[in-house]
Amino acid sequence: MTDSTVTDRTEIPISVLAELTSAFGLGEVQEKRYLADGLMNANWKVDALAGVFALKRVTDVSLDRLARNLGVLASLAADGVPVSPPVPTGSGSLVAEVDGGVWCLFPWAAGTHLRGIDLSLSQATSLGARLGHLHEGLGRACDRDLLPVVPETVTADVTTPERGVEKSERLSGAVRDKGIGSTFDSAASLALEQRRVLIGRHADDRPQGETPAGRHGWTHGDVQYRNLLWAGGDLVAILDWDRVGVRPYAEEVVRTAQVQFGVDGVFDLGRVSAFVRGYGSVVPLEASALVDGARRLWWKRMTDFWQLEFHYDRGDSSFDDLFTADEVLLHWWTERLDQVEDALAAG
Repeated sequence: MTDSTVTDRTEIPISVLAELTSAFGLGEVQEKRYLADGLMNANWKVDALAGVFALKRVTDVSLDRLARNLGVLASLAADGVPVSPPVPTGSGSLVAEVDGGVWCLFPWAAGTHLRGIDLSLSQATSLGARLGHLHEGLGRACDRDLLPVVPETVTADVTTPERGVEKSERLSGAVRDKGIGSTFDSAASLALEQRRVLIGRHADDRPQGETPAGRHGWTHGDVQYRNLLWAGGDLVAILDWDRVGVRPYAEEVVRTAQVQFGVDGVFDLGRVSAFVRGYGSVVPLEASALVDGARRLWWKRMTDFWQLEFHYDRGDSSFDDLFTADEVLLHWWTERLDQVEDALAAG
């Protein structure tokens, strides 16, 4: 979802802020500060007469889907999951639509975003257990009819090597046509050439079939350090609930392990195993499901170019650094597929 009414994501027009203040009953706003940690959405810390809050403008999820997802947070909080239920508007809605934008408000949660490698092994284990409890809590929210019934089966598309090459070639053309000769353009062009070589070399290593292994159910969708707050050594808040959906549990476990512990171009395999052990202490998963999830995520990363699509198709360079970091990790991962999968299975 895009909104042409807000040209600068770091600013809230005065008229929009006034309408939001009225909708949520905030009273006079003493101070607001844009928070640069978010990627897709825009966030502010708002100090108002009614208290201190986190205000979020959601740009990539529909209003109805966001309201449904936010509706599970009170249930999760009652189950002991570290979440902050949203602040309702005066009419009782969990979402406000103002001037074409979709907004939600939360009590301010104090804490620090910690990269995975900054967690101790015990904290990595604790994070895994927390994810397990989160999945259990979402299952109970489903039982309480706060989420739709989980389908009996799920499928996952596996991009063909031919399609992966086709996407990379199109983007190579976009670099030539839209690039300005920058350092990033040169790096993207080289990366795309190398990616075509990797796809051809490892085509036979891609996942076979569209049915993921292991159990599935409701998941958060984006558990990563920007959406986690720590204080006093403990996880105190899980943020950003716009991507809640039904997925294989192994998919979320492996993705979380990658974004948390795949840092500076390498996986911290010790923390990966500790994290998976923590998860398995709450929600047991077969090693084969974790290995399958890892192979599927690796191939998805191999054949996906979303950061470059944002840069060259949308003119949005917000994710350039993420592409550069992910590219280094992909090469490291590709050379050590068995090691990464063994670490997950050991967990």
